[in-house]
Amino acid sequence: MTRNSLTIEPLTPVIGAEISGLDLTQPLSDSDFDMLNKTLAERQVIFFRDQDQLTPTQQIELGRRFGPMHIHPAAPHLEGHPEIIVIHTHKDSKIANGNSWHSDVSCDPEPPLGSILQMRQLPTNGGDTLFASMYAAYDALSDRMKAFLTGLVAVHASEHVYRGRYSDRGVDDTGKVFPANEHPIVRTHPVSGRPALYINRTFTTRITELSERESDALLAFLFDHCERAEFQVRFKWTDNAIAFWDNRCAQHLAMWDYWPEERIAHRVTIKGDRPVFHTD
Repeated sequence: MTRNSLTIEPLTPVIGAEISGLDLTQPLSDSDFDMLNKTLAERQVIFFRDQDQLTPTQQIELGRRFGPMHIHPAAPHLEGHPEIIVIHTHKDSKIANGNSWHSDVSCDPEPPLGSILQMRQLPTNGGDTLFASMYAAYDALSDRMKAFLTGLVAVHASEHVYRGRYSDRGVDDTGKVFPANEHPIVRTHPVSGRPALYINRTFTTRITELSERESDALLAFLFDHCERAEFQVRFKWTDNAIAFWDNRCAQHLAMWDYWPEERIAHRVTIKGDRPVFHTD
């Protein structure tokens, strides 16, 4: 691979791009970093095929180029490398990471900027990951709904997600307190400046300004709306492929349609900032 032949190919009108001509085992130049940072904010998820397998240090250093590393509050990590989450599903797994729509760890007070995942072992078929644009989800709302949602706050909780989730992998979370925080329903992306919906089916539990019945009804509509097919791109993994997604403006879902086969990936996650309210 040579940087001179770098190309960016959009995958759908609203989300996703494949980037070729870049060797991610090597440190990023300033120009490549600027390009990736801009493309990530615009396309929300970027993919790299035909990569060599990154060492743990290389993957961590790639993530650190974009910001400090985030340490997951619950998931098991690679031995000696707390920055790396091991995504491992097999015939005896009780759960599969990410098999419902979510934005990574949106329950944190400063949710992650993004995540970089490299696939290390694939099933024979299946195991795709879907990504959905929250720019497009916001843009598709009526002006009246946009006005209503702007300024509202939602609770993002994690007790119901993480408690006991990794017990089959030896994690004892007895006495552990899991994060819960409030964030704007419509946030402004710090790089693109675009508004994006910021709620998801996994972590978002309540809209604070509404009654419980009102909140449940509106969240049910918004979850369904955010997961519409026209906002999505579906990525079919290949050996050692890498995905880098922007948690500030995209959600994702990992398909668990390959049981009893095995799927293994390593993920690093980059710290983000507290979401900022969108104002017209």
